[in-house]
Amino acid sequence: MTGESAFIERLRTLAASDAARGLMDDVAVLDVGGRQLVITSDTIVAGVHFLKNDPPEDVGWKLAAVNLSDLAAKGAQPIACLMNYALTGDDSWDAAFLTGLKDALDTYAMPLIGGDTVALPKGAPGVFTLTAIGEAGSAVPARSGALAGDTLYVTGTIGAAGLGLDLARRGITEPLDPIRAYRRPQPLLAQGRELAPLVHAMMDVSDGLLIDSARMAAASNMAVEIALDRMPVSRDVLAGRGDSVDLRMAAGTAGDDYQLLFAAPSDTILPIAATAVGRFDIGHGLSLSYMGRSVPVPARLGYEHG
Repeated sequence: MTGESAFIERLRTLAASDAARGLMDDVAVLDVGGRQLVITSDTIVAGVHFLKNDPPEDVGWKLAAVNLSDLAAKGAQPIACLMNYALTGDDSWDAAFLTGLKDALDTYAMPLIGGDTVALPKGAPGVFTLTAIGEAGSAVPARSGALAGDTLYVTGTIGAAGLGLDLARRGITEPLDPIRAYRRPQPLLAQGRELAPLVHAMMDVSDGLLIDSARMAAASNMAVEIALDRMPVSRDVLAGRGDSVDLRMAAGTAGDDYQLLFAAPSDTILPIAATAVGRFDIGHGLSLSYMGRSVPVPARLGYEHG
């Protein structure tokens, strides 16, 4: 068991409220006078979630976007947010960060209503936390509701953000679309609201399609099989590289895609475009295939803090 998952197991002894959903989800769901409030909190750290030379405007955008993506996966409408900010000591960087944050908050109509600021020791990495609050309807899909026979779907394409991160690390500025996918993810709020009443389970793809699918299966006490050849890999990832099981495995473990991953009955008429990539069944664990043949599950399924 990794450091992150072991720590979360210990935290579960403290999170006894029904709102915590057993810490098996990315959000808390709090019933307040019959209103379903969806609350999520994400922290991003320099050198872990973004590169130190990433434009500060993009870092500000990303902090809001990753939280908004969690709301999207529960079919929630943003209401407000709070931010905890570690001052960098660079006034121009901090100001540019706020410009990008404002762009995201204005785009998705999520007002900032408070938070906290701190100063870290000189040389410490930047650490920024945002807590988003949304409101959902009666259906707030958990990641734990997948049933045997359900199809696993994903929206959009997979792997572009991982490619963008690799390009940014190497100082390469083209093609632009993957770099934009990495730096400025687009939370799928409208799509999440359309899907929420129809799906059995839903979450966003933040740490990698493979690891997030495995987490959904584990939370649902189900097994899941993914057909790698059906995974909608970004055209930028495929361009000039050719298709292969290794390339698809890399795309499926890269993370930062912020697409919606959901389980629904196979005969569901979906209101949005999505790709069927797998199937849930009785059992446990993740299995993979490529062109109809079973392939080994890699030791690393995606990103984990260890």
